[in-house]
Amino acid sequence: MACSSPKKTVLVTGASGLTGQFAFNKLKERSDKYVVRGLVRSEGSKKKLGGGDEIYIGDVMDQKSLEPAMKGIDALIILTSAIPKMKPGQFPEGSGGRAEDLIDGSFEGPMPEFYFDEGQYPEQVDWIGQKNQIDAAKAAGVKHIILVSSMGSGDPNHPLNSLGNGNILAWKRKAEEYLANSGVPYTIIRAGGLDNKEGGRELLVGKNDELLPTEKGYIARADVAEACVQAVLFEEVKFKAFDLGSMPEGTGTPTKDFKALFAPITTAF
Repeated sequence: MACSSPKKTVLVTGASGLTGQFAFNKLKERSDKYVVRGLVRSEGSKKKLGGGDEIYIGDVMDQKSLEPAMKGIDALIILTSAIPKMKPGQFPEGSGGRAEDLIDGSFEGPMPEFYFDEGQYPEQVDWIGQKNQIDAAKAAGVKHIILVSSMGSGDPNHPLNSLGNGNILAWKRKAEEYLANSGVPYTIIRAGGLDNKEGGRELLVGKNDELLPTEKGYIARADVAEACVQAVLFEEVKFKAFDLGSMPEGTGTPTKDFKALFAPITTAF
């Protein structure tokens, strides 16, 4: 059942990231339903979001630093993620080569080289950092954790795991398993290949990477953020995990009824 009142206090971590900003702003725009908080790593990131008191600074590697942001929240949306960076000079300028383009496994040609900044490797951010967030949220009595992961997390041979020797999907999977076993009501959204185009597409749910080999295995960041925001409202998505893709841009009917979108989901992991 959708809950209309009272307002839910929702914390978005990774709130200054590309997807995090969408989620933070969508929650902020719906002040009739939500009280929003954001967690970022620096003063600069806080300013990027407007610098308000609802934006907390913390380090996911330091669980104690997360406690002020977690106190009194109803739901947590985890949008922190290690970011692989492409070594320069491997694609012609403007060609758009990105790590996300490899998510469907269809990339052709020599694999470009990537790296992670020191202290920002997937083991640190996607495993230890997410574990710290889950533990801090559980200690604070949070009633719902929504974790955004990636399609392909169950495939140890997925090309994304080779980027920068980071095993990024393997560490994401480990965090998924930890959350599912935490005892806290959870929703795990395994998003497809992310793009920065306008959202508002027809969204599709799946399981076991069934959307990956197709053009439906991609999704706009804005649509992932919308699914997170909607998931806060519905009991039906608690203790569930699913893949999230979309119809190609310009096709299908934009998803408006999220209860109907979430209804067929039966998988707990």
